[in-house]
Amino acid sequence: MNQAQNVVEEQLRAEIDKLRRLLEEEKKHSQKSPSGWTGVTVLVLLLALGVAGYYFGYLPRQKREMVLAAESVTNGEALPVVTVAPAVRSASTANLVLPGNIQAVTEAPVLARASGYIKKRYADIGDRVKSGQVLAEIEAPELDQQIRQASAAIEQSNAAVQQAQANLEQGHSNENLARVTKDRFQKLSEKGVISKQDNDTYQSQWQAQTANVQALEKAVNAAKSNTAAAEANLARLNDLKSYLTVRAPFDGVITVRNIDDGVLVNEGNTLLYRIAQTDRMRTYLSVPQADADSVRVGQRATLTIPDLPGRKFPGTVTRTSNALDSVTRTLLTEVQVANDNGTLLPGMYAQVDLSVPRKDPPLAIPGDTMIVRANGPQVAVVKQDNSVHYQTVQIGRDFGDKLEVLGGLKEGDQLVVNPGDAVREGITVKIAAKEKPHDGK
Repeated sequence: MNQAQNVVEEQLRAEIDKLRRLLEEEKKHSQKSPSGWTGVTVLVLLLALGVAGYYFGYLPRQKREMVLAAESVTNGEALPVVTVAPAVRSASTANLVLPGNIQAVTEAPVLARASGYIKKRYADIGDRVKSGQVLAEIEAPELDQQIRQASAAIEQSNAAVQQAQANLEQGHSNENLARVTKDRFQKLSEKGVISKQDNDTYQSQWQAQTANVQALEKAVNAAKSNTAAAEANLARLNDLKSYLTVRAPFDGVITVRNIDDGVLVNEGNTLLYRIAQTDRMRTYLSVPQADADSVRVGQRATLTIPDLPGRKFPGTVTRTSNALDSVTRTLLTEVQVANDNGTLLPGMYAQVDLSVPRKDPPLAIPGDTMIVRANGPQVAVVKQDNSVHYQTVQIGRDFGDKLEVLGGLKEGDQLVVNPGDAVREGITVKIAAKEKPHDGK
């Protein structure tokens, strides 16, 4: 490069010397005949324009060509050799692996339904229990007193009912007597035996006895209602007494135990146990918006636990929220997994592998073909004439050794692997031949 540049500079100096001599001759000639422009003057101007064009046009282009030639040929060697990799279409089915949280399908707290002291505790953390199994017994002596009081109130109500019924029977008798007397004096009044005033008196007595019977009937109904209320109160207390024996609501495992023998518990406020149904587990995961339309109910999934290497747990997508979270732009998805042997525990961390079909899979390129510049991520594309062009691309998901490209490339583009400083825009390169696979001999 230095030798070619020296040749160009010598040519330029020769032209400048020639121009200087012509200018000196023109100066001498103009002193002899200062009449105006001469042929020599015109020639000098044309030569000056030629030199300027050569200096500002041809020389810079010549220097650029020499720089490219120097980059393409170093010490007489061949063009730079590069390794290329094609941009290929991703698979139509992508394995989407997302973190998930394992939870029990059913988990319920067991609260105290009666106030008292824990008489005996029969279950502890980690125990597997059956539905209806006794977990603890509560002792509440005041509840027994309330039951006896409610029983006495029922007896009093029954006695009041009997008394009201007796009064009613007496009222019916009085009413019958008043009716007979009223009829007798009515006939006597019609014959003129008694005065009309006496007849009206017995008529009024009969009406009063009739009203009294109606009142006694209502008194009997009221007494019966009081008896029913007392019986309902007794039934409530007996039900409450049944809650003194704490039982498991379903088959599961005890995950929390907050009581011990002799502890005072309050109705509706004290958490006794927490039970989880672990024969089937569910895992919640957040699916990105880009893959949300590919997740369907009934879709198969596979769970892996980092602490259980080599084991896979098949599952199924049971439901989705059908709405994206406005903050994370993700779709909440539930995957259920059978857990008959109890290997999976609530609260475990899992990796959920979803086989997601892709309608329009993007291009994929090797991760070592991308470089990051001020203009963003770029790749060096080798054209058909083996010249290099740096193309800005839009990157999708990063898989480490591979990258998804959402825009900027077309399928089949040849990309330079690990482009170095020698691989510049417009340079001509030589593509290295692919190594043949060894046959194992």
